Amino acid sequence: MRLKATSAGTLVGVATSVTEVTDQPNVYGERLAECCTSPMTGFYRTGCCETGGDDHGVHTVCAVMTDEFLAFSKSVGNDLSTPMPQYGFPGLKAGDHWCLCASRWQEAFEAGHAPKVNLNATHLHTLEFVNLADLERFAV
Repeated sequence: MRLKATSAGTLVGVATSVTEVTDQPNVYGERLAECCTSPMTGFYRTGCCETGGDDHGVHTVCAVMTDEFLAFSKSVGNDLSTPMPQYGFPGLKAGDHWCLCASRWQEAFEAGHAPKVNLNATHLHTLEFVNLADLERFAV
């Protein structure tokens, strides 16, 4: 794990290998909780929204899918509802928990379609892209 300073001066823990992901912090600086294992989520498919240097999309927001959000995401070019078995992706439905890219959550928020989030399972690195107060308004 290495620490990285955000533009706001906050220190963020970022994994340097997959074996370090279980000790990564959530938005409150506590140990990152599991987001979901059915379907298996996370950039590393561990069930957690951890991140590392190879996660260029920053898949750090543990979001609860809704039909409204899935339709919005599809309309902007990120179809999360259609199964893609060739990638082991089952397709998501309302009620599923999924590690979203922080920028996608912010985009949905600005468009009025943000899904609810599990803040205990949302990575601290998210705060480089999303305001904590905005996330807290959508906390489950």
